[in-house]
Amino acid sequence: MSAPLAVRLRPSTLQEILGQQHLLQTGSPLERLIQGQEKHITSVLLYGPPGSGKTTLAKMIANSGSRTFVELSAVSSGVAQVREVLTQAQERLEQENKETVLFIDEVHRFSKAQQDALLPGVENRWVTLVAATTENPSFSIISPLLSRSIVLTLRRISDDDIETLINRALTDLRGLNNEVTISAQASDSLVRLAAGDARRALTYLEAAAGASNGQITSEVLSRAVDRVIENYDRGGDNHYDVASAFIKSIRGSDVDAALHYLARMLEAGEDPRFIARRVMISASEDVGMADPGALGLAVAAAQAVALVGMPEARIILAEAVTYLACAPKSNAAYLGIESAIADLRAGKGGPVPVPLRDPNSGSLRDKKESAVRESSAYIYPHDEALGVAQQQYLPDALVGREYYHPTVHGYEARVKTALEQIRKMLKGN
Repeated sequence: MSAPLAVRLRPSTLQEILGQQHLLQTGSPLERLIQGQEKHITSVLLYGPPGSGKTTLAKMIANSGSRTFVELSAVSSGVAQVREVLTQAQERLEQENKETVLFIDEVHRFSKAQQDALLPGVENRWVTLVAATTENPSFSIISPLLSRSIVLTLRRISDDDIETLINRALTDLRGLNNEVTISAQASDSLVRLAAGDARRALTYLEAAAGASNGQITSEVLSRAVDRVIENYDRGGDNHYDVASAFIKSIRGSDVDAALHYLARMLEAGEDPRFIARRVMISASEDVGMADPGALGLAVAAAQAVALVGMPEARIILAEAVTYLACAPKSNAAYLGIESAIADLRAGKGGPVPVPLRDPNSGSLRDKKESAVRESSAYIYPHDEALGVAQQQYLPDALVGREYYHPTVHGYEARVKTALEQIRKMLKGN
């Protein structure tokens, strides 16, 4: 039985690698390791999302010289196996003068004791450790191991590179060798389903090729991957229609519709970071001051999505979307800044009131301006009994202008009551 398509097409040269060009520039540590330009190579931690090329790069490092490549899985290997590999590597180095590259996939799954077991081998260079992880090494790898390694961060494979990979797989002798074609729509769907994961793209392509009669259509792809292929064209109308419906459902407080459109985007392979950005915008534009905590939650969700990735990111996004959809709504802050910008673009504004200017500015060093300042000195609000000073803050041309009109929704109802009193105090009423 032949190897899986993803294995057959694994790059064997730097020229075949798609993506990660930020790590492969001439003279970079990774490029030098792969080219065999380092006599004693440094242990490396490859941090990146699934299917970004961590195993491929590890094997290319191992093959750059006459090194022995040993692979362990953090899922199934224990301390005893780690020590056995280190013992064999030490003997190989002493008896044959041959280096060993130890590749550990999903090294974040190793316990502290298992990671500690690696230290003698790395410290004494019995092995060169090349470890792969999808979790931030700062949180998942012990400090002694981090300090003895360089961390290289891999990026999600771009949609353009995934498309290039698909076309290569269709025509390459190691791949499908022009025995199968794919429709433009199916190719677009496959790129989205891959979501930056090269291995997933090739796995799905191979499954679809096996289910086809030489032509992969959207229907064939849908049957092969056992999921409905959403009509969700990249950069096209449907993409924006679904994203628009998603935001409008949150704004309209329909949590069920919001979760439906969230699911459609995720199932279509939308980048969860794109969704997280929309959620942050909605937290400010649509929830706003009615629940100021919504923005903090949305930002925390976006950071968690970036750290965790799919498929778990769907849970984080669902929590944020549910919160926003159920939260009270106000766009008063949004309307306020839009109104203020509109006034500026209409030429309304003028000089900053003298009491508010920087006392060290050139204009206030002028004798005439200084005299004006003395006659209208700045009143420090904290010295006032209620913390509000009656004085002019807006430029003369805009005195009396009000941009922010709070609603009576949620927390903003309290803001509205307080603001009414503050504005009266500012005016001396």
